[in-house]
Amino acid sequence: MEKKYKFQDEAFSFQERAKDLVDQMTIEEAASQMLFEAAKIERLGVQAFNWWNEALHGAARSGMATVFPQAIGLAASFDPELLERVAEVISTEGRAKYNTFQKYQDYGIYKGITFWSPNVNIFRDPRWGRGQETYGEDPYLTSRLGCAFVRGLQGRDERYLKTAACAKHFAVHSGPEGKRHEFNALASPKDMEETYLPAFEALAKEGVEGFMGAYNRTNGEPCCGSETLMKKKLREEWGFQGYFTSDCWAISDFHLHHMITDTPVESVALALKNGCDLNCGNTYAYLLAALKEGLITEEDIRTGAERLMTTRMKLGMFDEKTPFDQISYEVIDCQEHRDLNEEAARKSLVLLKNNGILPLDKGRLKNVAVIGPNANSITPLNGNYHGTANQYHTVLEAVRASLPDARVNYSKGCHLYEYKLEDPGYAGDCLSEVKQQVDLADVCILVVGMDETIEGEEILGKEGFTGDKKNLRLPESQRSLIRTVIERNKPVILVNMTGSCVDFEHGNYADAIIQAWYPGAMGGKAVADLIFGEYSPSGRLPVTFYRDTNTLPDFEDYSMENRTYKFFKETPLYPFGFGLSYTTFAYENLQFETERLTAGEELRGRVTIRNTGAVSGDELVEIYLTDREASVRVPIQKLVGIQRVSLASGEEKTISFEIEAAQFQIIREDGSREYEAGEFQVSVGGSCPDAYSEMLKGQAVLKKTIMLSCREVSA
Repeated sequence: MEKKYKFQDEAFSFQERAKDLVDQMTIEEAASQMLFEAAKIERLGVQAFNWWNEALHGAARSGMATVFPQAIGLAASFDPELLERVAEVISTEGRAKYNTFQKYQDYGIYKGITFWSPNVNIFRDPRWGRGQETYGEDPYLTSRLGCAFVRGLQGRDERYLKTAACAKHFAVHSGPEGKRHEFNALASPKDMEETYLPAFEALAKEGVEGFMGAYNRTNGEPCCGSETLMKKKLREEWGFQGYFTSDCWAISDFHLHHMITDTPVESVALALKNGCDLNCGNTYAYLLAALKEGLITEEDIRTGAERLMTTRMKLGMFDEKTPFDQISYEVIDCQEHRDLNEEAARKSLVLLKNNGILPLDKGRLKNVAVIGPNANSITPLNGNYHGTANQYHTVLEAVRASLPDARVNYSKGCHLYEYKLEDPGYAGDCLSEVKQQVDLADVCILVVGMDETIEGEEILGKEGFTGDKKNLRLPESQRSLIRTVIERNKPVILVNMTGSCVDFEHGNYADAIIQAWYPGAMGGKAVADLIFGEYSPSGRLPVTFYRDTNTLPDFEDYSMENRTYKFFKETPLYPFGFGLSYTTFAYENLQFETERLTAGEELRGRVTIRNTGAVSGDELVEIYLTDREASVRVPIQKLVGIQRVSLASGEEKTISFEIEAAQFQIIREDGSREYEAGEFQVSVGGSCPDAYSEMLKGQAVLKKTIMLSCREVSA
C-alpha cells in the first residue's frame, strides 16, 4: 500500500499515528473497530483483528501450547520472578501462534495477541468456581504476581508490546456465577480500597495495556458502564491511558438483566460514555443508532477507536517489522518451555501434612496402589482457560515411571461426581477393587478433587453443579472412596486437585496431604517427584483453607468481615501462607534501619535465614505487618513482603527487604487513607505470625515492633 498518511510514518508516536488513522476513517468504519471482531478496512490497510484471546496459564484455546499450572497454583509459588518467566514463555508462544495464523490468513477468535489475562479479582469466598483463575485472597500477593505476569506478557522492548495484557474483571467480582448477569455486589468504600481495588490500581499504574469490566453491578452501577469505577477511579484518579473492554455480552446485561437501561441503544450509550472502548459481544452494533438518537457523539466513537488503534500500533501491526516477527512455531511447548513448566509445577505444590511418611524410599516399595478419579485424567491437569499440551504427565504415569521395579496397580475408584462408575452400575461399584488393591499395597496414593467440568465459570448442564461450590465437601462418590481407603489402615498419601479449598473429612487421617491445584501438563511428574523426594516442596497456600462454610458470611455478602486470613476470627483447617518442607529453616538477627519511622517513609530491614535440615530447599520468606493501635478496623495481619531463598543444607543468607510507606496507612470507613501514629509489629518467617500457623509449621516467626510518628504528609 502506498504510504501517504501520517499513521504510516513510524517517526510519529503511536498515539499520533492512531489519531491520524481514525481521522481517515468514516464514522461507520471507526465504529466497526469497536466490536471484538474488528472489521477489515482495505482502503486504509487495516486488517481484520479479533481481540478475544486468553492466556491465563498458557496460550489458550488455539491448539498446542505449554499448559502451565492454573493461576491459583502459580500463586502458591509466592514467586513474582517465576510468574514473569512463565508469562514470557506465554507471550513467546502467543507471538509464534500469531505469526503462524497471519501466514495462513487466519484472523479468527483466539488468534490475536491481545490477551485478556490476568484475572486479579480477590478470591474472597472459597465457593467461587472461578477463584482458580486468580492469585488468591490477598491484595498484596495478587498485586505483585499480577504485575510480574503483565511484565512477562508485554515484554521489555523499548518500543513494542510483545503482547497486550488485560486486567480483569474490574471490579468487585467473585461470584455467584449463576447470578453474575444480574447481581449487585455491595462493598463499602473501606473494603473497596483495602481489598478489592489495590491489585487493579497496581496494574493500572505499572503499565497494563487493557482493562476488562465485570458482569455484575458494583454498588448499583454496571461495571462495564460505571462512572465511579471507569471514569473517576481508573481514568482520572489512576491515570490509566489504555483500552477498556466489556466482558463478553456484559453490555446486553444492562437492559436484559440489570434493568438499568431499557434498550440496547441506551446500554451502548452508558458503556461508551463511561469509557468502554471495545464490546466483547454484539451490542456495539447499535453505536450508530445511539449516535443518530443523540445519546453519544461522533467524538465518543473516535476516542474509543483511537485507544484501540493505539494498542494495535504498540503491537506493531502497522509497522514494517517488529522484534517478534521471526518467532517460529517450533518454540511452542519445546523442551525449554517444558522445563520451566516442570519448575512451575514443583513450586506450586503445597505439602499440607506429613507425619514423616514422605519422601517415600523407592527401594522399599514392592506394591503401590494409585487410586482416584484424578489419578490418570488429563482434565484436572488443565484447569480452565487452557491450551493443549503436546504431552501430559498424569500422576499414575509418573509414579509408574518412577517405580520400574515395583508393581503399580491402578483403580479409578469412582466417578468424579456421579454415584456410580459404570453404566449400568450402582453406588460404590468399584470399591471392592479398591479394597483389594489397598490391602495388597505397601502404600496408597489417592488422587481426588475436581476439574473444570464441575468447578469453574458458569457451568450449565451438570446436575447439581453451577461452577461454584455449594459447600467445601468433595462429591459424595469421592468422600465414600476416601473413607474406604482410609479405613483399610494402610499408609495413604492424599493428592487433591482442586482450584480452591476443600474439607478433606476422612482424608484428614491420611499420612500426608498434597494440595496440587490444577498443576498443568507436567503436574503428575511434579507430584511423583515430590512424593519420592526428588526435591523439597516449597509452595504456600494463597488462600485460607476453612474447615467448612458454617462460620463464613453468606456467599452473596461482599463485606470482608470474617473473610480471608486478614479478618477471619476462627481457626482454619490450614492457614494462608502455610506449606511444609522436607527441611527446616531458622531465622535470626532481624534488624531495621530505624525503630522509629516517620509517616511517609518506607521501612528497610534485613534478616538471616539458615537451612538447618539435611537437604537443600527453597524457603519462602513472608513478611507481615500488624497495626497494634489503630482507631479503625485493620487486618489481624497483612502480607507486605515475599522473597524466595534457595539454601543448601547448612547454608545461610542474609536478605534485605523494604516495606512500602503506604502499608503503614489506615483506611477509614469512607475509603480515605491517612497515617496514624502508633505501634506496629513486623513479623518475618516462613508462615503467618499467628500461633496456629507456627504450631503447624513447627517454626517460630521473628517479631519486632516499630513506632510510627506522624507529620503533615499527603496520602
